[in-house]
Amino acid sequence: MPDEAGQASSCPMSGTAALEMLGWFDHQGRAQLPWRHTRDPWSVLVAEVMLQQTQVARVIPAYHAFLSRFPTPAACAAAPAAAVIEAWHGLGYNRRALNLWRASGMSVERFGGEVPLELGDLLSLPGVGPYTARAVLAFAAERDVGVLDTNVARVLARTEGRCLGRAEAQRLADGAVPKGHGWAWNQAMIDVGATVCTSRGPACERCPLRANCRWHGQGHPHPDPAIGSAGVSSGQSIFAGSDRQGRGRLVDALRQGPVTNLALAAVMGWPNDPCRAERVAAAVVADGLAQLTRGRYQLPG
Repeated sequence: MPDEAGQASSCPMSGTAALEMLGWFDHQGRAQLPWRHTRDPWSVLVAEVMLQQTQVARVIPAYHAFLSRFPTPAACAAAPAAAVIEAWHGLGYNRRALNLWRASGMSVERFGGEVPLELGDLLSLPGVGPYTARAVLAFAAERDVGVLDTNVARVLARTEGRCLGRAEAQRLADGAVPKGHGWAWNQAMIDVGATVCTSRGPACERCPLRANCRWHGQGHPHPDPAIGSAGVSSGQSIFAGSDRQGRGRLVDALRQGPVTNLALAAVMGWPNDPCRAERVAAAVVADGLAQLTRGRYQLPG
């Protein structure tokens, strides 16, 4: 399968490996995940945005609650941004909520109220990058495209036995998809990376790809080829005491009501550093997550 630049993609998996992988998914895949029981593009998009940097266990109840309140792009777009931010409670990274709200509005304005199903159109939506766009294509439209998240990138790097650049990793991901099996293959790759080929202590004896894995065949030489490969997460910075924590505290407080300038520093956890609180709060306002009117911060209208 050619990539976006028209280059031919190689496929690191043999036909036998593909059968092993799909068979493994039939018996070992995480079938209980609710977003795997829909092909609705909006539901898939909501799930994929929520799953960015948030654990599955926290996403499941939020996913059900969010779609119950905003079952379509039109329902989300018709709501004020504040309502969508309020519904995002407990998920963190609140800019994702605002981007999803903006994406719903664009879907209504430009795509007839539907999440588009062409790569370029998906990439034009706020907050939708290459991974999320391809995930919608694979999991809603069942297209034969490779979904490259941190789990898949780790599996590919170890299977190849070397560190991969982003363009090559995407070509390998695309080329590995067995024709007509885009949905199941990508779900299987994600599950193998999340539950078997983990960042620490991979369970190679349970991996359906172990016979094709060069890193395993070489005896796991150091360094792990996944480290530094494109798409593989390098871990998050410390949260406690960070600006991110202060931002989250402010948005959580705003879900309950306005916050005055005088209360700002205490609400954000920096009672002795009002200058820092004002600086970080200004960034929250600039991102569109809050508005400041006459000395009072509140969620956007």
